[in-house]
Amino acid sequence: MRRTTVARLSMAAVLVLASVWAALQDARHASLAPTAERAAAARLDCDAAKRRHGFCLRERSGALGLDFVHAKATYDPMVKRIEPHIAGVGASVAVCDANGDGLDDLYFTSSAIDSSNALHIQQADGSFRDEARERGLASLSDARGPCMGSWWADADGDGDQDVLVMRHGAPSLHRNDAGRFVDLGAEAGLPARVNGNGACWFDADGDGLLDLYLAGYFRAEHDLQRLDTTRIMQDSFEFANNGGGNHLLRNLGGMRFEDVTAQAGVDSTRWTLAVAAADMDGDGRQDLYLANDYGPEELFLNRGGMRFERKKGIGLDESSKSGMCVAVGDFLNDGTPGVYVTNISKQGYLFQGNNLRANRLASSGRMQNIAEGMVCDCGWAWGAQFADLDNDFDLDLVVLNGFISASKDRDYWFGMAKIGVATGGIAEDATFWPPIDDRSLSGYEISRLLLNQGRARFVDVAPETGLVDDLDGRGVAVFDHGGDGDLDLAIANNGQRALFYENEVDSGRAWIQFALRGAAPNTSAIGARVVVKAAGRQQVQTVMAGSGFAAQNSLVLHFGLGAATPEEVEIRWPSGRVQRLENPTSGRRHLVVEDA
Repeated sequence: MRRTTVARLSMAAVLVLASVWAALQDARHASLAPTAERAAAARLDCDAAKRRHGFCLRERSGALGLDFVHAKATYDPMVKRIEPHIAGVGASVAVCDANGDGLDDLYFTSSAIDSSNALHIQQADGSFRDEARERGLASLSDARGPCMGSWWADADGDGDQDVLVMRHGAPSLHRNDAGRFVDLGAEAGLPARVNGNGACWFDADGDGLLDLYLAGYFRAEHDLQRLDTTRIMQDSFEFANNGGGNHLLRNLGGMRFEDVTAQAGVDSTRWTLAVAAADMDGDGRQDLYLANDYGPEELFLNRGGMRFERKKGIGLDESSKSGMCVAVGDFLNDGTPGVYVTNISKQGYLFQGNNLRANRLASSGRMQNIAEGMVCDCGWAWGAQFADLDNDFDLDLVVLNGFISASKDRDYWFGMAKIGVATGGIAEDATFWPPIDDRSLSGYEISRLLLNQGRARFVDVAPETGLVDDLDGRGVAVFDHGGDGDLDLAIANNGQRALFYENEVDSGRAWIQFALRGAAPNTSAIGARVVVKAAGRQQVQTVMAGSGFAAQNSLVLHFGLGAATPEEVEIRWPSGRVQRLENPTSGRRHLVVEDA
């Protein structure tokens, strides 16, 4: 279904009559790939996939010791009837270097109270060992609330990565002390409760210290484990503005923060699910891009001095959506970061479509939505990332899909349609929602791998290249696990096992990587922009501490080159310094130190 021929439909407009329920159920079951077919797809011919698409993926979590299974949160019995909906988030994955050995580690969160998060430390042979307990990051779903995600960066400028943990409850900051993590508690100055799923580190005011943006979802007045009301949901399925407040926290040094949200002008109360920071308008400052559930996206341009401007009339409010993720990437190779925001599509009920926004701020003052075809219609889409998986110099898209996979015979879309007409106090009150019980809601949807054909044309090659799971994907993160010049995928699934897809790229395709070490205190170089020029083309990437949904990619930047040779690399450090490398060698990872 093409974006150009489909008008955006509201929740009320897409309600269907009960008489078509049986037909839609049949269509739903027909759309599910049979188990035997998925098994056959898993036995792909990797050589054939590489000949046709340049790469293939193999799922190797078990072989590498990644045996993590996410446990869903439980909430106050007052909202038991829709608990599967509320507990539909919490699975997250972050690529980090917890022990400072230069190898990428993986941190997964679990959400059931007293369940354990997993910190998989990469071993010398490439396998992983869970060391969360001995390093102090295991049992963090506790009285403060269920864990929702983690975001890593050097917050105190001492050269190692610290970690923020978000909850449906109180966030916490953990200082890295020689590979063990110390919970700083109230002394860090974080809000007492946020009830959020998203966050990012970035330098908002250019002082070198990394600041924090926390995205609230449910209102902070609610303790979701001990409720005194059932009026906790959104008051509109299209224009809700009663969500949890977001927070901008300025880093004062010494791992202490102060809330400057109001004075900075970033006090959104929409139902924010994800946020990313990048220089969207090319002025050298880090801006904030928000994906909001039950409403339009928001872009806050950084005007300096800890002041932001919420941009209006740039195309984001042309239609309301159910924004799940913010993936940032130069998918047009025009030197500007574009954005991909996932939403919900369910044929016969609700077609919102994902948004692929080309950055036209400089030319027309707009973020132009050019999504069409499979890019637009992925199902109930969650985490997504741009990544050059075939090393051809064009950024591809990985998209995770599916909300609640439960009964294959009972479906909740009809109940969802009934509550979808409600607004105000009825929509807000969980008591009026039809009970979900064991029903599925856009369950068993397959992941998508959208290969960039150039000029923003994408084709789905997921089954052909080995991405064949139909689990309830949430966070996906990309990194080069083996240091062999290709990007691998780590995936967190809600209430299900984590996956690791190892990539094999045709050896004839070149690549180059950059590991940046910034001047203290921003040793993580968060916000640095790297432009690679090759064969008359260019691509820009940004070092980001938070991308997609409930995920963080490796801080190492990877550029596929195809058959080209890199001619020039420009690094614009967060401090404003510019460094250029002429004719850098391809096929290797370059460690670049600011001021070196």
